[in-house]
Amino acid sequence: MARLLTEEGDGAPSLRPLWMILPYLWPKGYTGLKARVAASVVCLLLAILATTAFPLFMGWITNQLIRKPPVTIALLTTVALIGGYVLARILMQTFAQLRDGIFAKVQYHALREVGVATFAHVHTLSLRFHLERKTGGLSRVIERGTKGIDTLLSFAIFNIFPTIFQLALFSAIMIVKLDVWITLATLLMVVAYIWFTFAVTRWRIQFRREMNQSDQDANTKAVDSLLNYETVKYFNNEAHETRRFDKSMERYSRASIQAQTSLSVLNTGQAIIVAAGMGAVMILTVFGIRQGRFSVGDFVMANAILMQLYQPLNFLGTVYREITQALVDMDAMFRLLHQPQEVRDKPDAKPLAVTGGAIEFANVVFAYDPERIVLKGVSFTVPAGKTVAVVGPSGAGKSTISRILYRFYDIKSGSVTIDRQDIREVTQASLREKIGIVPQDTVLFNDTIRYNIAYGRIGANEADVKEAARMAQIDPFIGELPLGYDSMVGERGLKLSGGEKQRVAIARTILKNPPILLLDEATSALDTHTEREIQSALKEVSRNRTTLVIAHRLSTVVDADEILVLDHGQIVERGRHAELVARGGHYAAMWNKQKEAAAVRERLKAVESDPDVARLPREEAQAAAAAE
Repeated sequence: MARLLTEEGDGAPSLRPLWMILPYLWPKGYTGLKARVAASVVCLLLAILATTAFPLFMGWITNQLIRKPPVTIALLTTVALIGGYVLARILMQTFAQLRDGIFAKVQYHALREVGVATFAHVHTLSLRFHLERKTGGLSRVIERGTKGIDTLLSFAIFNIFPTIFQLALFSAIMIVKLDVWITLATLLMVVAYIWFTFAVTRWRIQFRREMNQSDQDANTKAVDSLLNYETVKYFNNEAHETRRFDKSMERYSRASIQAQTSLSVLNTGQAIIVAAGMGAVMILTVFGIRQGRFSVGDFVMANAILMQLYQPLNFLGTVYREITQALVDMDAMFRLLHQPQEVRDKPDAKPLAVTGGAIEFANVVFAYDPERIVLKGVSFTVPAGKTVAVVGPSGAGKSTISRILYRFYDIKSGSVTIDRQDIREVTQASLREKIGIVPQDTVLFNDTIRYNIAYGRIGANEADVKEAARMAQIDPFIGELPLGYDSMVGERGLKLSGGEKQRVAIARTILKNPPILLLDEATSALDTHTEREIQSALKEVSRNRTTLVIAHRLSTVVDADEILVLDHGQIVERGRHAELVARGGHYAAMWNKQKEAAAVRERLKAVESDPDVARLPREEAQAAAAAE
């Protein structure tokens, strides 16, 4: 929950988001939007003036009705005053609707710009940031932040500011038409109402914030559980996942009950303050009538002013709650928008120019955590057009090399160059444009096979997509599907087998056609037969390309121009396959171990094909295979 607390903020909501949104409301280079803002303000002022006229017309109409002028004149005057009252109401509604319609384009342009900017910025943040975050909670921050902008622009501009302006106009009218004491009584009521509303609402923020945190936590757990649906099923943990979700929903329910109870306290207090204020003003006005200072029309006018003020004040409680929540949500999103980038392009960074694609790691030291060094002075070269493989036990730092080459992280010391250009001196976009990767864990978008292959080169034509699928040897499988290339792959590609997903990843990289190829356990999800088929395709793809292979299965790298054996962050051996096997060191031990395991698998397969052995329990069949 620590991360959630950071996103929500603490204490009273900051006004910082209000100032940060202003440039989006007056955007540079958008004359049309600026004109809309000006027109909206004019409509807002005209609507307020029309609203302020209501009480005056009510007072004039009342006075007219109790006078005794000639009947014809009285009737005509009263009808004219009623006509003025009706016209004021029509103008108020007309200008209010015009204001909303004109400003809508400005409002949703700002919402779109901030939302897109945040979404784009999140993609620029480092891999470390995303590994530490939870996707469900992150999407919730952006979603609530954009809603907060919508709320703030709707309520703050067209409710808070008009109410303040309207209060000033009504105060001037009451001083002129009535007296200072009635005006002070009205202002005292308004001040007491606003103070009570703000004080109680600030107290209620803690419950709303807890609701947000619990909702975010529940959403994160739900997304995480559904993304890992198969794992949940493997371990029969549906009930456990439901309990975790229920605990978050229980916290949400508890906070919601507290929020609702406190709302009742707020509404009751507001009603008492308004009733007391209206009573005081009405008593003072009655005394004035008795003394001959005011007319009955003035009494009606004072009551109408209070009723006219009561509506926005009554709404103020809701508006303030919504605005404070919007500020909290927007602050979380703006904090995300201004999250510093760990890996940044230098101001003078130039695009990477690849001539041959030679890669050089020179004394590279890297650590995810300062207390644990992962790579300890690693140095090697991948000559242009050649293939170099990195092998070693799990945790040796093999995949870290690929992450560094992609510049997901910056190294602690040393240098990584491509064609003698330090990757820290070039733009990240141009660097990643020149490298194609087939990762160990292939994750696909929940879209069609065509989309996932074409993701390698956005805008690629149908012929290129199909040629890439053919080279990756996945086109026969696609041809068997009822919808062919339009078949959906499911969430994270779960509708495809591991091998099929890997072939899609290979096709995607083939389509990208990069000068540098990075194969990170590219055939790890494939069986031996499929692996042999795809190895020929990968060999064809890597021809004349600088290729760095991260491998666990040594059988996939026997033809590499050089093999590096990585152990505990250091290169302990290097050479070609035959040299390393003959040397009898780390590589030879790994090779012999994998060779023996492969031989046992082959014997087991042969033994299990025997009808007599096939009827034995699997453990006995394995023992028979090992004994042969």
